[in-house]
Order: sequence, then C-alpha cells, then structure tokens
Amino acid sequence: MGHIPRKRFGQNFLQDQGVIYDIVACINPQPGEPLVEIGPGLAALTEPLMARVGHLHVVEIDRDIVTHLVQRFKPEQLTIHNEDALKFDFGALAAHIAPGSRIRLAGNLPYNISTPLLFHLAEFGSSIADMHFMLQKEVVDRIAAEPGTADYGRLSIMLQVRFATEHMLDVPPGAFYPPPKVDSAVIRLIPWPTPPWPVDDMPTLEKLVLKSFAARRKTLRNNLRGVVDDAELAGVDIDAGMRPEQITVEQYVRLANWMFAQKRAIGG
Repeated sequence: MGHIPRKRFGQNFLQDQGVIYDIVACINPQPGEPLVEIGPGLAALTEPLMARVGHLHVVEIDRDIVTHLVQRFKPEQLTIHNEDALKFDFGALAAHIAPGSRIRLAGNLPYNISTPLLFHLAEFGSSIADMHFMLQKEVVDRIAAEPGTADYGRLSIMLQVRFATEHMLDVPPGAFYPPPKVDSAVIRLIPWPTPPWPVDDMPTLEKLVLKSFAARRKTLRNNLRGVVDDAELAGVDIDAGMRPEQITVEQYVRLANWMFAQKRAIGG
C-alpha cells in the first residue's frame, strides 16, 4: 500500500520484524482472547496478533487505512471501528465482545495524542485486563518513574494510582517509517484489581497534584500555600519542606483523601 504517513494523525509505521516479534512476545496473546488494537496502521502488528487470537478488533481513525484493511482482511478475521480512539467507548465494546470479562488493548499509539488517550482509557479500567502500548520513550519514562527522580511528576502519579506500570522494551527510530525524531518504548499497564492507594475523590487528587507541580523547584509549602499549612501536611506525615517530586503516590493520595474529607465535613 502506497500510503503517505499523515502528520496530523501522528503516523509512524512500524516495520522492523525483530521489534514486531518482541512486542507480540510481550503481549503474549492467546487464542480467543478479546484483543483490541488501537491504530493498526499498515497492519505490522495487526497480522501477527490476529494470527495468535483468531479474530481481532481495531480502532482506526484514518479512512484510507480502513479501506486498505477492509481489502486485505476478511470480516471473520478483523472487525474495524472507524472512530477516534479519544472519543471511543471502550467500555461498551468490552460489554459487547467480552461480556463478564475484560478486553486487552495494544497498539503503536500516535505520540501527539498518547497522554490524553491514556487518561481517556483510564476511565474504562474496570473493562480492561491489560494494555501494551508503544509510546515515546520520554513518556514511558515519566509514567513508570519513581519518586525522587527527574521524570517523576503528574503523569507518573495520576497513572500509577490507576495502573501497575512496567517498562518492557526500548525501540529505536529506525524501526519505523518514517523514522521519528525520538526514541520509543513499550509499556505494560494493568488496572489495579484492588488499588494499593484507594482514592476517595479523583478530581481532588488531580487538582492537588497539578498545584503541587506548578513549580517543581519550589517546596510543597510554597506550591500549596493557601491550600494546606505545615501542620496539616505534618498531620498526614508529609514534610512541607520537600519538593513535589519527593512525595510518593501514597502520600499524595493520603493528602487528597484528607482534603476531600475536610471539604465534605464543612459541606463543600
């Protein structure tokens, strides 16, 4: 297929067979599993995934690629959802193809929408068994980062409260056409069956983390001035003199839960 990659869709097509083999091995799809690929592109991953599971669902926004997939694969092999993954209802799909179970997700995600797409997918955690995605390596590093590191921040916290994360493998630019200007990596995300840090109110946590990282070089005391004081931070075992990247996910959740309880107590 003479498809010209479209910048507006962030298209970089995977072509290295060794990398494709490694990614499929990471996913380890089994016959009959409800597997959904986001952004199949020219089917580099689609074909080997389909061969393993028997039937595959794909979500693809590009109509030219959809036309190619329709011509290449039979309906009994592939179900195509010509939709925007950012607006797609993965919960409804799971209820349709895996009633009483959960779907698996995989794909080489367009780097220009990867972060908002991950937050969109987080809303369907109860319908998802696991996810394996190729992303910009910088994003993978941030998602899987530990407290006290330069990569640790809002993305780390807000995804780690929802998913167990694991950096699986790195992928060089030469594995794609056209080669991106950045390194890539594959990450595994598994929704927590029982969250290690239960969040009482996600919007409260989101606002807290956003405000805490408003200025990375400043202390929590400075970033949260007018929100909580030193004594209140100490009450949930947090040192107000620490910088935001030094605070663990557990501590942020503990503080957010305390703030939400205070808000409810005063009828807020």
